[in-house]
Amino acid sequence: MMAEAAPEAESIDALLDAEIAGFDDGSRAGRMTLAAFRAARHRPRKITVNFSGGFTQKCWSVTRTDGCYSVIYLPSAGYFSLCVDSDFGPLDIGVHGPAIGCFASVQ
Repeated sequence: MMAEAAPEAESIDALLDAEIAGFDDGSRAGRMTLAAFRAARHRPRKITVNFSGGFTQKCWSVTRTDGCYSVIYLPSAGYFSLCVDSDFGPLDIGVHGPAIGCFASVQ
């Protein structure tokens, strides 16, 4: 029997689906960005993210890492963030906003 998805994961997936549906893919760059985002996307997974000042927060990972960066959802803020991979786990680097925009800032 398959485990049910957490309600938070379902609502994050809905946010991502809406963002993808509204994304302007009319240019070659837009199509490439959207294709790369779709390829990196995974079901939201709860993770611990590190922030400046030494504090941590439970967030949701929404993309696989590319070896350096990943996109997470910050539930307390209601937006997405770009994180850099570190020896201590994902570290928020202050790039916030739409998931695809965060993702595209390093693609």
